[in-house]
Amino acid sequence: MAQTITDDRSAVETEIKNDVELRKVFKVYNGETAVRGIDLSIRQGEFFSILGPSGCGKTTTLRLIAGFEEPTAGEVLIRGQAMAGVPPYRRPVNTVFQSYALFNHMTVWDNIAFGLRIKNCAKTELQQRVGEALNLVKMESFARRFPAQLSGGQQQRVALARALVNRPTVVLLDEPLGALDLKLRKEMQVELSNLHRELGVTFIMVTHDQEEALSLSDRIAVMNDGRVEQVGTPKQIYEFPQSPFVADFIGDTNLLRGQIEWADSTMLKVTTPNGLKVVVKTPEPWNNTQTKQVVLSVRPEKIHLSLDNPGSLTNCFEGQLKHTMYLGTHVHYMVELSSGDCLTVLQSNRLEHLPENDTPIYVHWAAADCLALAAS
Repeated sequence: MAQTITDDRSAVETEIKNDVELRKVFKVYNGETAVRGIDLSIRQGEFFSILGPSGCGKTTTLRLIAGFEEPTAGEVLIRGQAMAGVPPYRRPVNTVFQSYALFNHMTVWDNIAFGLRIKNCAKTELQQRVGEALNLVKMESFARRFPAQLSGGQQQRVALARALVNRPTVVLLDEPLGALDLKLRKEMQVELSNLHRELGVTFIMVTHDQEEALSLSDRIAVMNDGRVEQVGTPKQIYEFPQSPFVADFIGDTNLLRGQIEWADSTMLKVTTPNGLKVVVKTPEPWNNTQTKQVVLSVRPEKIHLSLDNPGSLTNCFEGQLKHTMYLGTHVHYMVELSSGDCLTVLQSNRLEHLPENDTPIYVHWAAADCLALAAS
């Protein structure tokens, strides 16, 4: 009997290590399916991002966690507790919206205190917690100002303080930096990351900005058409995408469709419709027996350029330079190969003389720098 009790407790502890779980969750609006059977497990204390294009279902997923929507099927759990029928104000979460949703007729202090007053928090505790929240986001000197007297970045900090003052298990961030200009957005990304580390609270952020998700997240879920295509660390998502959609959506890449001509335990040889023959080194034996049709992904920064024929290098092709774009730290090139395929190439700026358009040029990349993905 003692052994059975120990096992049960262990199972409970293992489950509670996930702050949020979605199990086979569907959401249907007027016959249209917005979320299609997604499964997610979000760990305690992690910064988790849900990334995808407009209309992919990421905001609906966040609203299901927050309680603003109920799933048509499936379960949402927070700290192991099913949330079916639990209204938003009774869930241990707080949401920071892109619009901030601050009360314009209230001061910063009153905005932050609002949730505590609704919960009838004692006056002494209320004052202490609002003060701590203001200090946390470095807004103590703005306590008596109104939202209209604040910049976008300051309003963002107030919205964060209002969410954090309730000491939620999970902070939900709905495009939290979308309304900021580029420079302020970068600054707030750093502040958001620092804040997350200091608090140790679980952050779940919805964004369509790939760079933002890569720079802030412990893990990312990439969504497409209501489904989760892949979950992984930023490095896993970028370096080892599991589908052509993820490869194309995360950063820039060159996608080439082709057919496998031969394969062994570590290598594939793929021929494109235009006759380009590409060698791919695979991390494990290719075991997709259902199709020989693949999509090759080659990141622009993995491709090298040469004005001279580099010789018998693997994946070396001749072409013409069609376009050059100077980006300061990097230079972006468009090369049209003799086969007719076009590739984008990104190289660091070394202050070299930039070749003219229509210059004959060679591109080459290592077999290990190319991924073969099963064609959808």
